[in-house]
Amino acid sequence: MPDSVIRPPRLILASSSRYRRELLERLQLPFDVIVPDLDETPLSHETPAATALRLAEAKARAVAASLTGNDAVLVIGSDQVATLDQRQIGKPGNHATALSQLQAMRGREVLFHSALCLFERRTGVAQIQDVITRVRFRDLPDTALEAYLHAEKPYDVAGSAKSEGLGIALLEAIHADDPTALIGLPLIALTQMLVTAGYPVLEAS
Repeated sequence: MPDSVIRPPRLILASSSRYRRELLERLQLPFDVIVPDLDETPLSHETPAATALRLAEAKARAVAASLTGNDAVLVIGSDQVATLDQRQIGKPGNHATALSQLQAMRGREVLFHSALCLFERRTGVAQIQDVITRVRFRDLPDTALEAYLHAEKPYDVAGSAKSEGLGIALLEAIHADDPTALIGLPLIALTQMLVTAGYPVLEAS
């Protein structure tokens, strides 16, 4: 590469989520993945939005702090919190908890806070945004919920509903400015952040 050509910053996704990795691949940008070492427990009396925003930024900062050298690096951190009646709904982890979550959400509207942070390591500038998705669940019987869970096994996603898979059959409506936010990484917001940071989104691939 000629000296006159400036390389774009290194892009790092601070996440252990394969869903976020697959989403970021849509932008066809070169990136690395580093899993942040972070306690993701919500703080007492913390609002769902505050939890998501804090963890998204903390993940990005933790990965940035683990790097050596002084190369230009942009770190992407993201976190999602599902809420029902202002109560946080986390990743179920098992079948029984997932069924309980879906039973509580059926016929109801659930808010998904998909927080995003783009952290510039050299400058310490952090762009952060909470992208909210409103989801209304269908009022389904336990037999349908059980069938879904046995088919999809969505125990590693907040709220137990994978909208990119069979989980779409659980939903009555989705209201969002960014359809990728519900899956876990708001690509429209991220693209704007990258442009703001001077990253050549459509020229870097």
